[in-house]
Amino acid sequence: MTLLVVGISHRTAPVTLLDRVALVDGAAERLQVDLLASTHVAESLVLSTCNRVEIYAEVSKFHGGVLDVTETLAKATGIDREELTPHLYVRYEDRAVQHLFEVAAGLDSMVVGEQQILGQVRGALRTGQDLETIGRNLNDLAQAALRVGKRVHHDTGIDRAGASVVSVALHLAGASLGGSLAGKRALVVGAGAMSGLAAATLARAGIGEIVVANRTFERGQHLADQVGGRAVSFDDVAATIADVDIVFSCTGSTGLVLTTSDVETARAGVTAPLAVVDLALPHDTEETIASLPGVSRIDLASLVDVPEANAPERDVELARAIVVDEVRAHLATIAAQRVEPIVVSLRSHADQVVEAELDRLRLRLPGLGEAELDEVARAMRRSVSTLLHRPTVRMKELAADPDGARYATTLHRLFDLDPEAIAAVTAADSAEPTTPSFASEAGAGIDDLLGGTP
Repeated sequence: MTLLVVGISHRTAPVTLLDRVALVDGAAERLQVDLLASTHVAESLVLSTCNRVEIYAEVSKFHGGVLDVTETLAKATGIDREELTPHLYVRYEDRAVQHLFEVAAGLDSMVVGEQQILGQVRGALRTGQDLETIGRNLNDLAQAALRVGKRVHHDTGIDRAGASVVSVALHLAGASLGGSLAGKRALVVGAGAMSGLAAATLARAGIGEIVVANRTFERGQHLADQVGGRAVSFDDVAATIADVDIVFSCTGSTGLVLTTSDVETARAGVTAPLAVVDLALPHDTEETIASLPGVSRIDLASLVDVPEANAPERDVELARAIVVDEVRAHLATIAAQRVEPIVVSLRSHADQVVEAELDRLRLRLPGLGEAELDEVARAMRRSVSTLLHRPTVRMKELAADPDGARYATTLHRLFDLDPEAIAAVTAADSAEPTTPSFASEAGAGIDDLLGGTP
């Protein structure tokens, strides 16, 4: 089996395309299930955030797996494969592990070091477990990524400023309103994680009033209560605009929440500036809203290359060093698991030899008491275990070596071990893809990767 990731993010595609790729209303869950119905995919996990969609998969064949994943993603999003593939990136095996660890650490985020991605990875893992689309390999990988992300945030100052996509967007909104959010009035549309973070950020900034609108009024009321605000009906969103300075919208649903006409009508006769922050994918607000007098609109595209989105370089370098160290450790663990059948077979072979010798001893010395026989058996087993301890430890250590499978084969031949054990090891080793290195670089087109395979 081969681990690969096929993804699209803010680094490889414009926000307009990410808007169309966004998986909403259960689409991510359906995609995971559909992937398992394809020919080469054995496990699947989908990570869908406001600026990325990534599919992690265990596949039986590399090229076939890439095609299966790409075609299934194109079908799920309704985007032609020819339009989608130039913006996709592919990484496999160690590069795929490194990529997920960097994502979980916040190193690949639009706002470097943001912590929200950890919750999103945790959510993707939980969904994969609930849907039973992941097995041991992807489960262990995702668990390791969460641990790496926590270590990076604990051991570095990469998130010292507490920056996030939400905080940076609201900072820009404050700048458009004169430099401060204090005393302003805000309408938060939606009651999900991003909206909750926005409401909390606004409250900490000293906002004068927070109004929350959500399709489920009770959830909106709950969020409003948490930040000392008030809730209104979702139908009252447009009517509330005239009374606020900031609109934050991130509902994660299809269809527009606010049109240019809605805002224009609501602001008839209003001259005060209005900042509209739309971090939803697909967009909640019409882009032409920004053409209205006194109205500014901030979306994900506005956050690209914003200085506030950059973490201290020293902390970024330290975080990357941690990721490299953790990737090495994770790959060593996987390699050790791959040679485990050989280790088990060797110990089983040794146990059989000991038992055969004990049977001979019983026949040759029938008068030997049970106590004496037990002591001899313990001594023999202890000696064999001691003798095999170092070779088995070294076998697991050497498994991470490029010639790891060769060492396993040699041990198999020396001791004439179970053929099925060595077959399992060599099968895992032969599954490694031999794709050119450029295939692991971000932005490599799928058609280029597969040599134009249809």
